Parts: sequence; C-alpha cells; structure tokens
Amino acid sequence: MQCVGVLALQGDFREHIEMLHSLGADARAIRLPDELKQVQGLIIPGGESTTIGKIAAEYGLLDAIQKRVVGGMPVWGTCAGMIVLAKKISRSMRGGQPLLGLMDITVQRNAFGRQVDSFEADVPITVLGAAPFHCVFIRAPMIEAVGPDVNVLGRLAETGEIVAAQQGHLLATSFHPELTGDLRVHRYFLTLDGSSG
Repeated sequence: MQCVGVLALQGDFREHIEMLHSLGADARAIRLPDELKQVQGLIIPGGESTTIGKIAAEYGLLDAIQKRVVGGMPVWGTCAGMIVLAKKISRSMRGGQPLLGLMDITVQRNAFGRQVDSFEADVPITVLGAAPFHCVFIRAPMIEAVGPDVNVLGRLAETGEIVAAQQGHLLATSFHPELTGDLRVHRYFLTLDGSSG
C-alpha cells in the first residue's frame, strides 16, 4: 500500500498514524469521503463505536467506504472499529447503530466488561510469526461467530474467545495494537490487497 488512511472522527487514530509512520508508510487522517481517494487502505480505530458510526453516516463516509471495499480497498477495524466493520452485533442496543456491515462476523460489544475490567494477554497469531502478540483489551468486543469465508487468526488461550479474524482484505482485532510497541499487525495490514484470501 502506498498510503493508508486512518478514520479520524473519534478515538485513538493518532497512535495508528504514528505506528504506520514508524514503518515508513505514508499515513493520513481521514474525515471526509473525498479524502478516501488519496489512500489505498483504511484503519478504523478504537474509540466509541456508536459515535464513530453516527458521525461516519452523517458525513457520508459509510457509503464511500463500502464502495471502496467492493473495489478492493483493505480495511482494518480495531476494537470499536471491529464493531463498525461487522455485519451483526449481538444483543444490540435499542435502535441499533450505523454499521458498515462488510465483514461476516457477529460481534458482542464490551464482551469482557467495563473500563475497569481492561486487561492484557499474550495471544498466538500465526500470520505474525511464532511469538505471541501482547494484546491490550480496553472495553473490548469479541467475535461470537464467523461466516464461512472468515479466517480466525487469534483466540484467547484460556477461554478460546475469537479476538482476531480476516475475511479477504478485511481485518478485525478486538485489541489495540497501536498501544503497544509491536508493529507486526500494522506491518501485516500493509501487505493486504483486494486479492488477499
């Protein structure tokens, strides 16, 4: 990817941009649909998924992102971004929330509890190599179910909950790689393209 956008409506987008820059990638904040034309991939960061979805819908970004994904643009959702990327939310809030509905996963919001229940864990993720990835979970969602075309990349060792998955050029993680010093997930995302399987 020559240039990666990070959706900068709310949440920890700056940290993603810094990590991409440390890998030598061109990265920029995306707030408007026209800015998507400048990038070959997009990260939807953690934050508050309802707020991100509502602002993105109001600005016309949901439609613009959906069209680009159909055209092959890779998208990675982290934590709240994973929720926005999903086709379905279990036990959804009244009235629901705007979703991209692109990745064939069912996500449970705040699956591990509130902010005080945040935790860290080492998770084996085979596409990143032999060493486990030290994951930071903050009011994290989890993937309850995946469709037939979704590849599970990582599970919590003790309980088996799915915390990382990929469907073609779509990537989703429950955790926050941008809050660690480990660049492997960002590096992996940079390798994705519209033909990734």
